[in-house]
Amino acid sequence: METFFIKVLQLLLSLTILVVIHELGHFAFARLFKVRVEKFYMFFNPWLTLFKIPSRQNYEGGRALIQTRPSKSDTEWGIGWLPLGGYCKISGMIDESMDTEQMKQPAQPWEFRVKPAWQRLLIITGGVLFNFLLALFIYAMVLFAWGESYYLPKDFRQGMEFGSVAQEIGFRNGDVLLSADGEELDRWPGALRQIADAREVVVERAGRLDTVYMTDDLMQRLLAEKEGFASPIFPYVIDSVLPQGPLAKAGFRQGDRITALNGQPFSSFAEYSRRISALQQEGAPRTVTLTYERGGRTDTAAVTLDEQYKGGAYPYNFTHYFPPRVETYGFFASLPAGVELGISTMQGYVNDLKYVFTKEGAGSLGGFGTIGSIFPAVWDWYSFWTMTAFLSIILAVMNILPIPALDGGHALFILYEMIFRRKPSDKFMERAQMFGMLFLLLLMFWANFNDILRFVFGVSL
Repeated sequence: METFFIKVLQLLLSLTILVVIHELGHFAFARLFKVRVEKFYMFFNPWLTLFKIPSRQNYEGGRALIQTRPSKSDTEWGIGWLPLGGYCKISGMIDESMDTEQMKQPAQPWEFRVKPAWQRLLIITGGVLFNFLLALFIYAMVLFAWGESYYLPKDFRQGMEFGSVAQEIGFRNGDVLLSADGEELDRWPGALRQIADAREVVVERAGRLDTVYMTDDLMQRLLAEKEGFASPIFPYVIDSVLPQGPLAKAGFRQGDRITALNGQPFSSFAEYSRRISALQQEGAPRTVTLTYERGGRTDTAAVTLDEQYKGGAYPYNFTHYFPPRVETYGFFASLPAGVELGISTMQGYVNDLKYVFTKEGAGSLGGFGTIGSIFPAVWDWYSFWTMTAFLSIILAVMNILPIPALDGGHALFILYEMIFRRKPSDKFMERAQMFGMLFLLLLMFWANFNDILRFVFGVSL
């Protein structure tokens, strides 16, 4: 339960930062062009507002638990109770508030609708711009504070353990990945994009070079099978044992190398995990025999696993066997490096976005549960900030998609106006906004429904 709350807290803090920065982007450009911002809310406030500072026009933001006197600002500031986003209500604009009555009134000089198209375009895209700049800044500061640790696929000299899809294509366990279409593979696991887009991949196999010819549907097949492409091979050497856990009761301790399960040898922790999963799916007896090495001697022991077929022991991960490459950055060097990292991350995400529009990709969509699960189980500032930067890029890319109700949809209509010298009608904009909101609600429902299937029932579409 503690792990759950740590993940939730990280998710909420990250989303709060991203939403506030996004809405500040709209706010900053609106105020720059003297457009009135009627409301600025962190979190949504249907039926109830936790905290509110009314504007001098005294806009109503719902019933508030805590409310101050009206300020001298044109903006009503508030905090809602539903931590799923936030909003910035700009005067004279058809948005999620669907304030159609205001649009029937004569246009005022402080309204969005009377401003030149180029100013409206900057106001609309300001949130996306701020999210992208935030990601670049976070990446730069992460590089400055912690440096960068990474691996190239060729660093895993024991080779890779490949999933069934990769093996069907022609990869073999123990292959060392070297290049794709003549270019050395980049950092792992980002190099998977190079592999998926390549025609041929060169590997080192049993001391010689070999070529694996790729298929066009690698990513779709990986998504459909719900399995990974490959992971580095490393042995099952115990790092720590839970007190009173099954392996602890059987006498196992740190440094023991487990080499066989029920008399069948294996070479990696990944292979051990697959065999245990197979026993669990078959409903096999939970008492197993493990062969292990300790101090140059080999012995066996019977272990009764728990109801989840867990032994209560954690192995050294691959970083114990493969020291990472490390680069450090001074403050001024971190700025261009952060920009480069942010741009490459965005390019990779945009490239992966094409798989969302496949049957396999739609089945892999996730909601808040999936997003929360990628945060670590213990609080780690490095992981928190790198994940926040990545989510900021996701938020920027998703918002610029040309879907009505998103910033990209509004921008598309403004570009239409700039090209054809005429505005879409208010009635068309209202209908487009309603369609976009309905589409986004259905998409959110689908993503979170997938989460329920995965995390509650253990299945996926």
